[in-house]
Amino acid sequence: MKLMNKIIVLLLFVAYLCGLLKIILFKFYWRDMTFLKDQLQKNLENPTHLMSQLQSGNVIPFKTIFINIHSLSGWHDFSNLVGNIVAFIPFGIFLVLLSKNNKLSFIGGLTLSLSLSLCLECLQVVFSLGIFDVDDLILNTSGGVLGYGAIKLYGKEVEPNYKLN
Repeated sequence: MKLMNKIIVLLLFVAYLCGLLKIILFKFYWRDMTFLKDQLQKNLENPTHLMSQLQSGNVIPFKTIFINIHSLSGWHDFSNLVGNIVAFIPFGIFLVLLSKNNKLSFIGGLTLSLSLSLCLECLQVVFSLGIFDVDDLILNTSGGVLGYGAIKLYGKEVEPNYKLN
């Protein structure tokens, strides 16, 4: 693949990651770096605050998912379910496009999607931007795997002229 195409895909990936941070960590609002520093300092100086945040999170798999499915009463329930999946679909696609010869394994895509999601969930807690929810890990990872699967299936249907490596 041409160098220019590689650069374009890489720039799109960086823009996507910035957008993902804005959506997941900052809930569509950019935060001042001073705010983040203060939040981190507050949690480091007061570990009980950090522990209470961890305890208020959800560590029971599928708990929030089942609650949202059964209550689907508004935009928040729907966006939590679908949004967490859709937000990570491009990640799975970019993983394949940016891998050497588009040869990323399924386990590799799954692991990288889970790792990014886990990092974002932990950052939410550390910076007091949200609570830890294992169901977000499940939904986000599912989105990454769907993106991975979609681009792999597309690649089998159409002979790719678009290889990055």
